[in-house]
Amino acid sequence: MRIGLLTEGGYPYVSGDARLWCDRLVRGLGQHEFDVYALSRSERQENEGWIALPPQVGRVWTAPLWTAEDDGTIYGRRARRRFAECYGELAAALCAGNAGDPSGASGESPAAEADRFGSALYGLAELARDERGLVGALRSEAAVRALERACRAPGALGAAREARVPDLLAVAAHLERALRPLSLDWYEDDGLGSVDLCHATTGGSAALPGLLAHHFHGVPLLLTEYGVRLRTHYLAGTDASPAVRSLLAAFHGRLAAESYDRAAIVTPGNAHARRWQERCGADRAKLRTVYPGMDASRFAEVGESPQSADPDTLVWVGRVEPAKDLVSLLHAFAEIRKEAPKTLLRIVGAPDGPDGEAYLGHCRALAAQLFPDEAEGLHAVGDNPVSFEEIGGPELPSLADAYAAGAVTVLASVVEGFPISLVEAMFCGRATVSTDVGAVVEVIGGTGLVVPPRNPRALAEACLALLRDPARRERLGAAARARALELFTVEQNTTAFHGIYLEIVSHTPVSRVVLDDAGEPLPFAVPAEAHVPGRWTHPAARVVARGGPGWAKGAPVRATPPRTTPPMPATEGAR
Repeated sequence: MRIGLLTEGGYPYVSGDARLWCDRLVRGLGQHEFDVYALSRSERQENEGWIALPPQVGRVWTAPLWTAEDDGTIYGRRARRRFAECYGELAAALCAGNAGDPSGASGESPAAEADRFGSALYGLAELARDERGLVGALRSEAAVRALERACRAPGALGAAREARVPDLLAVAAHLERALRPLSLDWYEDDGLGSVDLCHATTGGSAALPGLLAHHFHGVPLLLTEYGVRLRTHYLAGTDASPAVRSLLAAFHGRLAAESYDRAAIVTPGNAHARRWQERCGADRAKLRTVYPGMDASRFAEVGESPQSADPDTLVWVGRVEPAKDLVSLLHAFAEIRKEAPKTLLRIVGAPDGPDGEAYLGHCRALAAQLFPDEAEGLHAVGDNPVSFEEIGGPELPSLADAYAAGAVTVLASVVEGFPISLVEAMFCGRATVSTDVGAVVEVIGGTGLVVPPRNPRALAEACLALLRDPARRERLGAAARARALELFTVEQNTTAFHGIYLEIVSHTPVSRVVLDDAGEPLPFAVPAEAHVPGRWTHPAARVVARGGPGWAKGAPVRATPPRTTPPMPATEGAR
């Protein structure tokens, strides 16, 4: 079958989210053909190019979310009236109440509010299709005035009624960026209208093309979320006013609810994400938990070899950022050193952006303060029991070597989605100590010790318990490896999605009707599951399409060779 893979800020770009699991999914399902529809997040991401794509990727369509020129479309009177009505309804749905609130406190039932939002969203999409553009209208004064009327209407949210002109401008600008996919030229018969299934690899803007393909062509939608986008929006720090935060939360909540409602199946990556989806309106009957697929072969040598790590070394591996709470880990290690003075701590990871650089500097300073240079004992002058390292050096040439360096792997996060580093440690057969956040308990499943977050004393006691009991470490490590190989491999992931693809198309009517010689419909003439990937008549270069200037609809599709940036293999990115 032909799959329309919808991504945002990730695959097929060299850097970005969800890049690795998308690449593993596509390569693992070589019996299907994939058309990739990618939204990029920055000019830098586009300039870095793509990873090497397998032959089953037939076409790649790209468009930027970070910029959009005015489409130059001038609306007539009727089009302006249509826009005012649709955008006004959209704004009214945002001001009516909080998405996902089952209480119906706004006076309307949640179902009625959802229908109002969906009708307005598809009305704007139809207008963009008819008029070949929507960007200019979304940036117009009419949009701001419609938003203002909705905020001032009787029954509007209290926070919305407090919105001032700067707030309205900020919300209108955010909505324009979020709704840019409505103006793309992806929704024709040679685009998403020709695929058998849309697979959105994340929620938010990436799901919009799938919603429109379903609306215009009846193409079924599969939505996968390993990190719930609505949760990410809620947790993102912002200095915006209460009015702006309230309206944007309502928009993202309504969009999430609409995506869950229209999707044939929703696949959360863990039970933590599943609970968020259920709270936001997802039907339990549609939910199928599919864990991320990870490459276990790279950790096989460490996992299958006897315990050879330093029994007095703790290892932390990940992306250096405040959410990982290395400060609590360092304070916990100070307690550990009092009871076990031979213990060492190796912190392995690179900082994530400027904030990560600043946080790494703070952690280095704290380590120097907690563990001043020792003039006697086990360490020579100038040594410190805490080391900050990165993968690729002479001592740690690979990620597996980092986990092999210690007897216990530690995670001290205060915020965590799916803990990739814990799964990697489990593949390596390492006992783990981690904090009870995100999907940690679900992943560990009794094969490691779990303590409350922001509790250095509990973290220290758990680490000491494992450091003092080698037999227990070995038992937990063996159980962890067995669990990881059963649940978190690439093979498990691709097998699950292959079955889900077939299940969805088996319940979906064939949209391309084939007639026989007598002009009658020919049943089962185009079974999606029998689609043969590849181009049998024209072995030409892969088709690469981009939205035209200003995201104008109807822009010609350009059949060109792929980007000239040298292909790069998929490697582990930020953790």
